[in-house]
Parts: sequence; structure tokens; C-alpha cells
Amino acid sequence: MGVKISITLPGDLLESIDQADSNRSAFIERASRAYLTRREKARRAAKDAEIINRNADRLNEEARDVLEYQGRPWDAGTS
Repeated sequence: MGVKISITLPGDLLESIDQADSNRSAFIERASRAYLTRREKARRAAKDAEIINRNADRLNEEARDVLEYQGRPWDAGTS
């Protein structure tokens, strides 16, 4: 169930919304949900990157150990 609110938007933005969709409320709801979804995904990605970065040295050492065990010496100077 929707909750009625009052917002103030610049005229040019309102014109653009009206051109995109005749139902302003539906447009603003979809745009808000899309924005919040993108923001949450970016927050999760940043958190994941922070975890990876925090553990990078240990993970890299484990990868080196696996490569050496497989008989493939790891060398940072080769591609």
C-alpha cells in the first residue's frame, strides 16, 4: 500500500519524468528502487573488496604454495 507524500522537484526534471512515464508515482518508485539496489550492490562490493584486501597476503601465499606443490614455481617477474 502506498503512502502519500509531497515532494518538490525542479520543473525540468518533472517534464522529463512525464515524458518517460505518464504515472509519476510509478516512475519515481522504480527509479528509487533501482538507485537503492545499485547503492546496496556497491556497498557489498566495497565490503567484499575490503575483506579480500585484508586477506590478500595470506591468500597470495596460499596460491604460491599450491603452484609450487603442482610443480609450477611461482615467479612474480613472469607473466
